[in-house]
Amino acid sequence: MIDEDGTQLGVLTVKEAIAAATAKALDLIEIVPTAEPPVCKIMDFGKYKYELAKKDKLQKKHQHVTLVKEIRFHPNTDTHDFDFKVRHARAFIDEGHKVKATVVFKGREITYQDQGRAMLDHFTEQLEDIARIDAPAKMEGRQMIAYYVADKSKKKTTESSKQTTEPS
Repeated sequence: MIDEDGTQLGVLTVKEAIAAATAKALDLIEIVPTAEPPVCKIMDFGKYKYELAKKDKLQKKHQHVTLVKEIRFHPNTDTHDFDFKVRHARAFIDEGHKVKATVVFKGREITYQDQGRAMLDHFTEQLEDIARIDAPAKMEGRQMIAYYVADKSKKKTTESSKQTTEPS
């Protein structure tokens, strides 16, 4: 049993604890029900709920959400468009997001799966200095999909090489 100041009152029976809480015009709150004996505290229940909500909000604030950003290609995507999309993928990976590279086959383009795989292989080569493949290229219906995530070990080595090449 803990009172509103945070001092321990010791082990009390349930009736004694309830009587102590009502004497102070506060609530008896079970803090740790799994402990033996359970830990209870005398405090205002509204204040307790507010503190829990505040703690949850703080945890959500410090939590990082990873989004999956999609880059779409066709088997006959032009070089300039490809390079443009690679730059976007690099930006997404630098921000800490996953990248989903998709080659979409329309109509009879499905017969050119080798071109789609070659495009994803080239995409992998372009990103290999900052990313690694999370899921290799595979067909899902009329789409060939591969996932990429930031590779922390590769990022550190590129940063250290940049520092050594810069003039002092």
